[in-house]
Amino acid sequence: MGNFFETGLGIVVIIAAQSLLVIGFVMISLLFLVYGDRKIWAAVQMRRGPNVVGAFGLLQSVADALKYVVKEVVIPAGADKTVFMLAPITSFVLAMIAWAVIPFNDTWVLADLNVAILYVFAVSSLEVYGVIMGGWASNSKYPFLGSLRSAAQMISYEVSIGLIIIGVILTTGSLNFGEIVRAQSGDYGLFNWYWLPHFPMVFLFFISALAETNRPPFDLPEAESELVAGYQVEYSSTPFLLFMAGEYIAIFLMCALTTLLFFGGWLSPIPGIPDGALWMVAKMGFFFFLFAMVKAVVPRYRYDQLMRLGWKVFLPFSLAWVVWVAFAAKFELFGGAYARWVVGG
Repeated sequence: MGNFFETGLGIVVIIAAQSLLVIGFVMISLLFLVYGDRKIWAAVQMRRGPNVVGAFGLLQSVADALKYVVKEVVIPAGADKTVFMLAPITSFVLAMIAWAVIPFNDTWVLADLNVAILYVFAVSSLEVYGVIMGGWASNSKYPFLGSLRSAAQMISYEVSIGLIIIGVILTTGSLNFGEIVRAQSGDYGLFNWYWLPHFPMVFLFFISALAETNRPPFDLPEAESELVAGYQVEYSSTPFLLFMAGEYIAIFLMCALTTLLFFGGWLSPIPGIPDGALWMVAKMGFFFFLFAMVKAVVPRYRYDQLMRLGWKVFLPFSLAWVVWVAFAAKFELFGGAYARWVVGG
């Protein structure tokens, strides 16, 4: 039996099992993320939120998912049916496969790529196509306008996210997430993490992640008051569920990236306490809480304000930060805080 897992078929079985484990974690987390999202909004608005289905309403997300699955799929008469159905599948699949390179603990990763950051960038850049396909294939002006807004918005904020991550890459000397986390280890716990040397970029990255995932206050592609429901307006049943699931999976991915890039991934914040996957999951949960709080308390931006913020504020600031980090890393300023590949963490 031991030799079986060294054969080609055995390796395929191991990879399939690991993939199912990651998919299972993300999908189960998704149910509780939606529940937590609604509970946080309810608490801010001084109401109860989901509380009927299951203990404390914990099964409300399961009931909602079943409701979407059993409903009839309605396709508009003038829609391009093939593209119309491919759009939500594309959004969901691309959001899911990005998790292949996300490590939950040291060596706990499906694909330990040396260019993991480039892989995530490539996959997340393609996610906009699902939105554009859905808006165009609906053959209606409101979804089409929503999809165009989304394309402009996601491309704009991907630029600033990329420049922010370049600063982390320069500090680490690697594009591998595991190496980035290990470079943040040290005797000072959370004060060794990148949030301290890259402090201004943490806020820019978080705000850019909100815009990248069409999350309030930057949910202009699906602003109900202007575009009915944006690119999703003609979707119902399971296709709409796939769009929504893809959006939440992308949000959770941004929480994971924030944790890995700036907050030590699976590392313990206090020296002497063991590291582990629980720290990684707890940090991701905390950042999702911040995502939910922003949606609950921050009013929506106008579209011109959104684009101005991305191109006239975030882009020059993040570009200047890359120049500063390169300078600090070259001359090993601040005890090598920006040159971790030299000082070894």
